[in-house]
Amino acid sequence: MKIAFIGGGNMASALIAGLANKLTAGANIHVADPNADALARLQQQFGVSTAAQADATAAAADVIVLAVKPQAMRAVAAQLLPLLDASRQPLIVSIAAGIRGADLSRWLGSYSAIVRCMPNTPALIGMGITGMVATAGVSAAQKQAADDILRAVGPTVWLDDEAQIDAVTAVSGSGPAYVFYFIEAMQQAAQEMGLSAEQGKQLALATFTGAAQLAQQSEEPVTLLRERVTSKGGTTYAALTSMEAAGVKPAIIAAMKAAAARGREMGDELGAAS
Repeated sequence: MKIAFIGGGNMASALIAGLANKLTAGANIHVADPNADALARLQQQFGVSTAAQADATAAAADVIVLAVKPQAMRAVAAQLLPLLDASRQPLIVSIAAGIRGADLSRWLGSYSAIVRCMPNTPALIGMGITGMVATAGVSAAQKQAADDILRAVGPTVWLDDEAQIDAVTAVSGSGPAYVFYFIEAMQQAAQEMGLSAEQGKQLALATFTGAAQLAQQSEEPVTLLRERVTSKGGTTYAALTSMEAAGVKPAIIAAMKAAAARGREMGDELGAAS
């Protein structure tokens, strides 16, 4: 499989690390990015070919991964459009937040083979998760190719409706920041209660990692796991009672809905015809 990346930033680099000489040879991967240092590093590490911008080599790939910032997507599509061969319809995979398939299709001259993805930053260590949705013009083989590529950095979740991508963005795309935020609070509380910064960090990280792994490996719902730790009148009960009184759970739910709403707004803003 020949794969081209338009954009060589962190997410593209994570995907390339998972793909090169595994799913396909590094020589079959082409990366276009104006950052010469990033290109040199990728070429040295994985043996990829490179270019400063979208070129004929990128357009000739079986799969073209658009890994640029949402605000740059329209300009990248304009670069790519005259290079594409409509008769062979390579698969376009977009990992940009907020860019709807219909808008990307329009910018690429009514292109029909597009998969829209929402990965998250744990992909950088091969532990991401990606929500994915395909347009009607994507073949079964192309859908499998897209799945193979994103599975290089973690599991995938396929959606039936592109509108659900905004919910995926709110839950898992933005989700690592919520986790980091909670860990920050745990570390701060640890220090305020007399533990050192290092002790607080070690305890908070191990607790979060262990609890997440327990939830993942258990066949029981997280509600039951939580209840088992929460003896009435005990220390955990005191903590959760305080959180309930402070409205922590509804605040988290409201925050995630705000993230989803912003995703819809970005789609409207970025997709608006000029």
